[in-house]
Amino acid sequence: MRKIRIRGRVWALTDPDGQLYDDIDTDMIFHNRYLHITDVNQMGQYALDNLQGWEDFSQKAQAGDIILAGKNFGAGSSRQQAVDCFRALGIGAVVAESFGAIYKRNAINSGLPIVALPGLSGLAHEFQSGDELEVDFAGGQVTLYPGGSEGSNGAKGFQAEPFSQVQMDIYHAGDLFAYGKSLGA
Repeated sequence: MRKIRIRGRVWALTDPDGQLYDDIDTDMIFHNRYLHITDVNQMGQYALDNLQGWEDFSQKAQAGDIILAGKNFGAGSSRQQAVDCFRALGIGAVVAESFGAIYKRNAINSGLPIVALPGLSGLAHEFQSGDELEVDFAGGQVTLYPGGSEGSNGAKGFQAEPFSQVQMDIYHAGDLFAYGKSLGA
């Protein structure tokens, strides 16, 4: 069974003005020039390389890291690679104010933990890349540790949307196909 509470280093996807990016589309996450790649394990190296200021994200990201973004993350097409590139990197979760509908469904079906934190854009000044974030998928509690593990004394809590039962079941199974098999379907 997978962990329902994770803790990892934050990557706050901010624009040149320091605001969380809104409307990051699937082409910014995984550009169409890489669509010929079919090996999921090779997709991670291209994650976010079409997002201004984040072209080198894949070289710095580590397994367990948590991505923070603004509204409508994953807008646009039904490009599955935009989910798979983060899975290939071992990203622990994506926390955003909201998600594009198709991206949300693809992420849930693939077992990529995504968490909606209403009002996140207004709280963006609270979060910095390099901070640590703990996310409880079941209860929706998000705890920020500014400055990483050294910042434990200044911890701040936020309430996100908890996983639905179906999202939790798919996440625990690993993906939608494994979940279906667990049901005997």
